[in-house]
Amino acid sequence: MSAQLTITRSGDAQQVAAGTTAAELFADDRDVVVARVNGVLRDLSHPLADGDEVEGVPISSEEGLAVLRHSAAHVVAQAVQQHFPEAKLGIGPPVRDGFYYDFDVERPFTPEDLKTLEKTVQRIVKEGQRFVRRVVSDDEARAELADEPYKLELIGLKSGAADAAEGADVEVGAGELTIYDNVRRDGSVAWKDLCRGPHLPTTRLVGNGFSLLRSAAAYWRGSEKNPQLQRVYGTAWPSKDELKAYQERIAEAERRDHRRLGVELDLFSFPDEIGSGLVVFHPKGGVVKREMEDYVRRRHIEEGFSYVGTPHISKGGLFETSGHLPYYEDTMFPAMELENSKYYLKAMNCPMHNLIFRSRGRSYRELPLRLFEFGSVYRYEKSGVVHGLTRVRGLTQDDSHSYVTAEQAPGEIKHLLDFVLGLLKDFGLDDYYLELSTRGDSEKFIGSDEEWATATAVLETAARETGLDLVADPGGAAFYGPKISVQARDAIGRTWQMSTIQYDFNQPARFGLEYTAADGSKQQPVMIHSAKFGSLERFFGVLVEHYAGAFPAWLAPVQAVGIPVADAHVPHLLHVAEQLRARGIRVEVDDSDDRMPKKIRTWTKQKVPFLLIAGAEDVEAGAVSFRYRDGSQENGVPVAEAVDKIAAAVAARVQV
Repeated sequence: MSAQLTITRSGDAQQVAAGTTAAELFADDRDVVVARVNGVLRDLSHPLADGDEVEGVPISSEEGLAVLRHSAAHVVAQAVQQHFPEAKLGIGPPVRDGFYYDFDVERPFTPEDLKTLEKTVQRIVKEGQRFVRRVVSDDEARAELADEPYKLELIGLKSGAADAAEGADVEVGAGELTIYDNVRRDGSVAWKDLCRGPHLPTTRLVGNGFSLLRSAAAYWRGSEKNPQLQRVYGTAWPSKDELKAYQERIAEAERRDHRRLGVELDLFSFPDEIGSGLVVFHPKGGVVKREMEDYVRRRHIEEGFSYVGTPHISKGGLFETSGHLPYYEDTMFPAMELENSKYYLKAMNCPMHNLIFRSRGRSYRELPLRLFEFGSVYRYEKSGVVHGLTRVRGLTQDDSHSYVTAEQAPGEIKHLLDFVLGLLKDFGLDDYYLELSTRGDSEKFIGSDEEWATATAVLETAARETGLDLVADPGGAAFYGPKISVQARDAIGRTWQMSTIQYDFNQPARFGLEYTAADGSKQQPVMIHSAKFGSLERFFGVLVEHYAGAFPAWLAPVQAVGIPVADAHVPHLLHVAEQLRARGIRVEVDDSDDRMPKKIRTWTKQKVPFLLIAGAEDVEAGAVSFRYRDGSQENGVPVAEAVDKIAAAVAARVQV
């Protein structure tokens, strides 16, 4: 009789034979692709030991999808080296909704190359190659991978491999080294890679919902100082239906891409002559931007903030005092030498607001003291991450800072959360949750444990009182204190980080800020940072994609257009336009030589909320005919009623 082991499977004790693998334990559950053994993800081929706590990980789970996608990356790399034997391997981690793998090749991959690679991947999938793990020594790994310079570099980084792959899943663990072989049915090794795993049992599971997406250039380990490699992106899903649903989401996202719509709707552009990540807003985009600014300026004033203004540059000493320069110098533009001093383009506004607070004595009676500005800041984002309006180098923050007593801090944070959530709803973003970013183990965080615990508790209490879901983000705080961020979902379910609220007990101390308390003593205020839009440019880009360019009437660059059936009807529409302008409506009359159907198509593509069509009957009746963005029509509406209808829709901020 074979020896028996006692293991715990999903919380229940179970007897199994010695030598039982995780695959045998979960043989009755085809969805399980890896196992969590004593808290560590393992291949299903992993033999179990007495006392192990084992849990099956289904392919549809977050961890299961990551294993599927990482395995798919290996298959793609195998295919690449079949067609490009000279290709040197970089890394191939899973990422959100897919994976990538980096290669050093003689020329960039073409779309035809990707088609060929995809066919080869399908052949490898059908072979049902097994992923087999081997533990190797450093010297053994170097010998086996002597022709792979990037893998050799990773072996050298073994003790610090967490930095080796741009924060993604790395190929080398900090402990033992492992190589994964792709093994054919006859036992021969088809391919191998240095990897910590785990992986799927076989390549067959990759083929259920696999597709290559595109290729792009990428620097090795994310540094511009390193060689430029070719990155192949792909996606993998448990089923063809899930792949199809993903592809439909991607197609919809492409239709909504704010960079494309920005050109089509003549909203903004990024001229090469100005520089990467630096946007110019065109007249129509300027209308939307002005509406956003007018709204948030008015709301800040209503919420008790005072509007201030600060310069775009400052001596470097200011950012030394605030603590930013030691931590963020790499993301700031290089210093300018002026009059024997170093000046920096500002990357944040808070140090200058501190100087306003410190400009004279302050009393407890002035607190909360709330300062707000549209602060233009400049951040040297790497060229590879600059992305339209959502990742720029020059941005405008609706930046505010509340200076409060420690006792006032909880109430002020609640006040700011209410402000933020109300603003998002007014802009049509009403599906969101909160994220609490806290201190990590890094040396960048300054302040005592007690200060951090107090600040975190205040933020967490305020966040939970909203009733919204609260997600933890350990280690994601700014160096000077924890923060709450609002994570908003757009019309197609994507999540964007929007507004932020940060509790700061460090900068007031560094700047020596103080106020006179009721008992005459000098006390240090708490500083609370908040940005409602966050970045005006990024918020603009999110709105474009959320609405697919069809802004609600109050935000639309052009709110109504008069379209005459013939030239004789233009004067009637000009009179209607005068009445609309008197009500503050942005209106145009198309008196071009184009025929009426073409005018309707032109302005429909511009996503104008209201098209007002007038022919002989409308002129005679003193009316217009409405055509809405969805193609529906309402005929013979009296002019006065039409004007009231449009004005009411704009005032109510409704989507039409």
